[in-house]
Amino acid sequence: MKKTYVLDTNVLIQAPYAINCFEDNDVVIPLVVVEELDGLKKAEGERGASARSAIRALEELRLKGDLLAGVSLPGGGILHIEKNFIHVELPPDLLENRPDNRILMVCRGLAENGSGQVILVTKDLVLRLKAQIAGIRAEDFTAEQVSMDDALYTGRREVYLPEELAKDFKKSGVSAEAVYIADEEGNHRDLKLTENEFLVLHLDQSSRKTLLGRVEGSRIVPLAYKKSKPYGVPPRNAGQYFMQEALMQSAQKAPLVIIKGMAGTAKTFYSLAVGLEKVYNNPNEEYRRIMICRPNAQFDSDIGYLPGDEQDKIAPLMRPVVDNLEQLLDSDESCRYENEIFLRDKVAEVFERGVIQAEALNYIRGRSIVKTYLIIDEAQNMTPNQVKGIITRAGQGTKIILLGDPRQIDRPFLDAYTNGLSYAAKYMKGSPLCWQVTLSADECERSELAMDAVKRLYG
Repeated sequence: MKKTYVLDTNVLIQAPYAINCFEDNDVVIPLVVVEELDGLKKAEGERGASARSAIRALEELRLKGDLLAGVSLPGGGILHIEKNFIHVELPPDLLENRPDNRILMVCRGLAENGSGQVILVTKDLVLRLKAQIAGIRAEDFTAEQVSMDDALYTGRREVYLPEELAKDFKKSGVSAEAVYIADEEGNHRDLKLTENEFLVLHLDQSSRKTLLGRVEGSRIVPLAYKKSKPYGVPPRNAGQYFMQEALMQSAQKAPLVIIKGMAGTAKTFYSLAVGLEKVYNNPNEEYRRIMICRPNAQFDSDIGYLPGDEQDKIAPLMRPVVDNLEQLLDSDESCRYENEIFLRDKVAEVFERGVIQAEALNYIRGRSIVKTYLIIDEAQNMTPNQVKGIITRAGQGTKIILLGDPRQIDRPFLDAYTNGLSYAAKYMKGSPLCWQVTLSADECERSELAMDAVKRLYG
């Protein structure tokens, strides 16, 4: 049965191409949505760019026919802009003249006018609640949503390896067919490995002996950087060994690294440590600089009101990065904070020399970033559209590191299954150019209190 989908403004802002995502069903855009897009088209940053993209898509269709009467979509459906149904009655509690309620009036009017099954598509939880009050079916926009199975992928697993193959593994690796997992009764089970998946290998005759490896094609190879200590930082657990392996690899072999994990698992700290190691101590001059972006949930609307130039405005977003730099640049824990002025000057010098550059995410658009170690912290606050833009900005010799915790979303209309970090993890899974790993709660290294809190509050 053919359906009619009515799109809210926030769907087109998050995914300007959304009008082409409904197969052969009809798509309706209320006139009030067009007016809201018009009001956003001059906005700075992602919202303005998305509004302009959506308007351009509508203009391309307008040139093909009458949008009020309907224009054919590539998938077989019809798109039209709806300006009628301004006198449709809603429940008494929804009589206020607001854009959301105008969209509800269009939905109800279409249903009463014989448009078949009418479905409102919106990212707004409150509007979906109001739609239920009005007797209108409402759904989230799911074209970019990852499944539960995709969200659970961690980029690592534990397997068993016959002990007689341990020496072969340490020398040059073993066939992927050599490892296995077992059920509760000890029977071997089929194992489907993913390219670049990290493995903790338990020797089947010695339960306490483990080796660390990675899937590379049809083989499992040992870690190449297991003995490294980037910028003097040694890995403390399996997750950090895996993270170090992905970060230390060249931009040619591992240009995209995705690291997920709770607060305190040293994602930002370790990424900075490897970056400083590569820029300061690498004689091959692999990277020109470290560039750091940290999305802000209210970046578009708030940053313009902060005083100063661009660097002054994004400074508050970089405070967590500075906290980590203080620990890295002064590794002597016993007297690290005795001379605060000296420590502050060391951090400032790194930025002044251009070793580390802080960038607003908005201004990455349109750039081609070459030979750069690019860290995107708190990447779970990016939209799928943003993460696609970031990854496609990578020039020759650039390594992109996406860090975040999909359960800690601060941006409206995003959740654990629709954010840019989860989206990138799903669609880049299995790529030989993407390495990803999720750090566990047991690998929290911030403090004993932080580790205990992570287990108790998030477990």
